Amino acid sequence: MVDNGCCCCRCVRTQQIGVVETLGQFTKLIAPGCTCIFWPIANVVGTLSLRIQQLDVYCETKTKDNVFVQVAVAVQYRVISEKAYDAYYRLSDPREQVRSYVFDVVRSTVPRMELDEAFASKEDIANSVMEQLTTVMSDYGYEIMESLVTDLSPDARVKASMNEINASRRLKEAAQHKAEADKVKQIKAAEAEAESKYLSGLGVARQRKAIVNGLQDSVGAFSEEVEGASPKDVMDILLLSQYFDTLSAVGANSLILEHDPAVVAKLQDQVGKSFSNKNFKAK
Repeated sequence: MVDNGCCCCRCVRTQQIGVVETLGQFTKLIAPGCTCIFWPIANVVGTLSLRIQQLDVYCETKTKDNVFVQVAVAVQYRVISEKAYDAYYRLSDPREQVRSYVFDVVRSTVPRMELDEAFASKEDIANSVMEQLTTVMSDYGYEIMESLVTDLSPDARVKASMNEINASRRLKEAAQHKAEADKVKQIKAAEAEAESKYLSGLGVARQRKAIVNGLQDSVGAFSEEVEGASPKDVMDILLLSQYFDTLSAVGANSLILEHDPAVVAKLQDQVGKSFSNKNFKAK
């Protein structure tokens, strides 16, 4: 912006360059500050800002796998002070010029990539835009400072589909992990059950062995202490007491079972034969 002065004085702000024409013909460039000119023969017809400017360009294109995407590119540029004449006179609308080149680069680069590759190659797209603009715009007095791909957005339906695919893959992985966990639990449960049965069998075997040893010791001690008592008499008494204990236990559970007193005699015969065979083998 040019500040109007008095008579032949004109002021140019900091970080600007003034363009002076005399009778419609370019005369010179003036630096920031106050400058004397022969007005109205000469006049400051315009200024150029030396600040870094940014142009945001939004371009729609499609990828190699036919997905339409919206690409946002931010181009940062500034006027080269030594080429201010070219920047002012050679381009009527530099922003549109930059926008056209960005469109050209993006629409020739992205269609060679698939969607996933385009997301991963944002830096490559930005570098392509940077190289193209640097080569062209330097001839017009502009320096391209940076080119950034700030956004790459596919259609909303494509986003939803991608999210569903991602969710399905996550659910599949979760189901696999759950199945593996269930498998490990079942294996461990089976191992624990097998170990439990093994230990239970050992316990039962030891219990029966202890009962037999106890019965043998009891029969021997009773026979020695009571004269005239044979081991058979002792076994009869023990079996009878065990029989009545069993009936008491069954009666406590309110169960009605048929029994025959002859069962006791059969048990006596069987146990007696067992002990007789054992004593015979021991001898």
